[in-house]
Amino acid sequence: MTTTRRTLLGALLAAPAIARAQEGFPARPIRYVCPFPPGATNDNVSRTMARALQARLGVPVVVENRAGAGGGVGARFVAESRPDGHTLLNASAGNLTIAPHLNPVGYDPLRSFAPVAYTGEAYSVVAVHPSLPVRTLPELFAYARANPGRLNYASAGIGSAGHLRGALLMDAAGAEAVHVPFPGSAAAANSVIAGDCHLILDPIAAPQVLSGRLRGIATVGEDRWDAFPDLPTVAEHGVGDNWPSGGWFGLFAPAGTDPEIVTTLNRTFNDSLTEPEVAAALRRFGLRPLALSPEAVARRVVADHAASGAAIHRLGIA
Repeated sequence: MTTTRRTLLGALLAAPAIARAQEGFPARPIRYVCPFPPGATNDNVSRTMARALQARLGVPVVVENRAGAGGGVGARFVAESRPDGHTLLNASAGNLTIAPHLNPVGYDPLRSFAPVAYTGEAYSVVAVHPSLPVRTLPELFAYARANPGRLNYASAGIGSAGHLRGALLMDAAGAEAVHVPFPGSAAAANSVIAGDCHLILDPIAAPQVLSGRLRGIATVGEDRWDAFPDLPTVAEHGVGDNWPSGGWFGLFAPAGTDPEIVTTLNRTFNDSLTEPEVAAALRRFGLRPLALSPEAVARRVVADHAASGAAIHRLGIA
């Protein structure tokens, strides 16, 4: 690890404890901020985990949608909130590892938050409108090269995982496609269903592929997605070995939150992931639940932030 990365990791883990743990935490309802609109994958995950936490913590855990700027609006709101454990962020990887490289988000992803817990790795499905004459990833690549400038792809916004992955996919194809950002993954998926956009890389497209409204041609993940056992991963086509992850969800508090509060939330969150109903719901949304310590989450953020920045610089994404 370079000296710079050691410094950033230290900052992420050792933010000064501004707010001390209150006796009997939590003392009031918790605001669980989803930085995307209702219906987005982040929103679905937020509501699942908020219900689980509420049952264990004994206070209301209220999902609050604060969408905008590819998740940056909600993330900034949490970063600027009082660090007492009562305002939390359901972050997608893009909020902390991709978007800050592209937009003036108003927060430092490596210093403005206290990592709390990890929800899991997120699969994505590469889905196209059925009118597009492709059924496999090699066919998509050949079509993109034969029709320069014609393809476009939808995403949940500038700086989202779908934005970067779409750019990486076209780079692997040796072709170009127009990025069309939307305010959330649900709107992006609807645009492909309607035929306004050709392609999407997002877990939210899974139900539409299963219903036949979209055509799945590959998945993105460490292995095949259980929901699509017959769909090869992009890696099986020799693509994605050098891609930054970009596909995970996690829980974050404002920097300076008391370590005792972080420990309590981490333990409660990880216990929730073991509940069969919670795990099943997360898998439906394309996640593989994975319990991690706050320190492990911090290391993940630092590594993915660096890898995403390098990929964005190489691709020349602005």
